[in-house]
Amino acid sequence: MLFLIVASVALLFVHIGAQAIAATSELGSDWNAGPRDEGLRPQGVIAGRAERALRNYMETYAAFAILAVTLVASGRGDGIGLLGSAVWLAARLVYLPLYLVGIRYWRSLVWLVATVGLALMAARLLI
Repeated sequence: MLFLIVASVALLFVHIGAQAIAATSELGSDWNAGPRDEGLRPQGVIAGRAERALRNYMETYAAFAILAVTLVASGRGDGIGLLGSAVWLAARLVYLPLYLVGIRYWRSLVWLVATVGLALMAARLLI
């Protein structure tokens, strides 16, 4: 379980990196290194997808983190809780490239699989 928590943080940085690389390739390194006071925002397709994928990751990451830490603290980080954590992380790993490439429906299905992972984690806390 602890490995999955650390891996989830690594995946967070992959998301941040993808977003930063896409934005920098569009607006340049001077924009990225500067204070961004001018209000410019990337307008490109890939930069927009990377930003939305990061935002989507953050929307479910809090639930994952709370559930994972609670599972570990309660000594229930095994069984379906561990399985749910692995399912969530694996689905989130697949989600980013699907979003960046723009593959419809499969991306939504993968998001649902990740949600099932969270549900399994929650179920382990309750049973």
